[in-house]
Amino acid sequence: MTSFYRNSVYLLVSLIGCFFLHGSSAAGESNEKQAGKETSITWQEKSIKYARIMSRVKWTPVADGMPKRGGHFKAGTEYTGVPYSSVKSVGRYIGFDIYLKTFLAAVQNPKSVLYTENLYGKVKNAECYYGKVCSSYTSYALQCGIWYVSRLHTPPYRNGITLVEPQSALSAKVGDIIFTPPQPGSHVEIVTEITKDKQGQVTHVRVEESRPQTTTNTNRSAKNFNRHIASRGRQLYRITDLDAWRGNNKAESFLFPNYDEDNATPDINQVLLLDLGDWVPYHKGQKVKINIMDKNDRGVKSLVIKRGDKVIEEINQPGKGVIERSFSTCGDYTAHCVMNDGSLSQACEFAVCRFDFSMPTEGVSKSKLWEIKISSDNMNLIIAHLKSDKNGYDEHNIFITEQDRKNGKIVIPANLIQDKGKMQVWMIGENKYGRLKKRQDIMVKE
Repeated sequence: MTSFYRNSVYLLVSLIGCFFLHGSSAAGESNEKQAGKETSITWQEKSIKYARIMSRVKWTPVADGMPKRGGHFKAGTEYTGVPYSSVKSVGRYIGFDIYLKTFLAAVQNPKSVLYTENLYGKVKNAECYYGKVCSSYTSYALQCGIWYVSRLHTPPYRNGITLVEPQSALSAKVGDIIFTPPQPGSHVEIVTEITKDKQGQVTHVRVEESRPQTTTNTNRSAKNFNRHIASRGRQLYRITDLDAWRGNNKAESFLFPNYDEDNATPDINQVLLLDLGDWVPYHKGQKVKINIMDKNDRGVKSLVIKRGDKVIEEINQPGKGVIERSFSTCGDYTAHCVMNDGSLSQACEFAVCRFDFSMPTEGVSKSKLWEIKISSDNMNLIIAHLKSDKNGYDEHNIFITEQDRKNGKIVIPANLIQDKGKMQVWMIGENKYGRLKKRQDIMVKE
């Protein structure tokens, strides 16, 4: 036996053979698994598995031009962990708005939005069109249906969470979060591993987080961990009741996040890819840019676009390069190539969706209930995300029910919004290929 040993969940996950994407390993702290007895996986163990889906994935840009903080990712260089970018309502969050495999497909397309779009100067704290930030990273790990911003991870804004006492490595457990208060921006990290010696004393604490440029994985000695949480006003918190902490914001209530799909190794198309990657939704009328790459030079006889089982267009001898189309009929589509030898390529899959919403044009009173009218096609509206321009703590999720969709409206309760002024309203829709967002602003009065 070695002088050090991993905590019991490392042994548990090794025994049951849960291997993560691109060879990442599981670790965590749980009760010992007794011989001959079945032990179900805890939410803390799941949180580490899910965090590492995003932090251990490896990817290599195929072209220059993919933006990051202070520059660009380099073509041909392997990176670990998904890119950092606060895409907000403009881009798409990996894991919440798109599958991880959609990002990986876009990486392999030199004409994708990863290389052609740059959110720098357009969206605060964003560069790459697809990305994660600290709060969407921890919220994904903690099995939420939509992210909680970091400043709303802790009391009094969340239930089922308490300050850890004493604030030290000896008290830390897997699944704990570290909150850094606004300076001016707040930050959140998650504890993913505790290492102990033979006497059971904590020697190291591993912390993972999303920060520029991708994710960070730091295994600190107990002494350095104590220094870390003692600086910048950081505080170590423990979620004691995950359901109370999440409230109605539960991943299992939605199609995304889809942890099984994100944890699987995708088969990326070698013949053609979309500007958004693959397995992805588009807005009705939005341009769909199909890049025929034919990486193995098999020769392309035709490009076939289908909606469901119906062929809507076949383009003979398209050659290599980008073909643009837009679609006015909502539905689920595929695009594949017929090769010169008569075989069919793998198909790219995408959806064309429509949704609309309207609000009172004269503004609303924060002391009275008000309504948002909604409609959609090939997509269920699931969340109205309200975000104050004035107060970063005045942020709310209205979860849309099936009855709301049938009624064609959402009711916003009186006194939900704290401050008057401009309020952003993000409407979020979902289908099997991902989520789409639209933003409108409304003035809130007394």
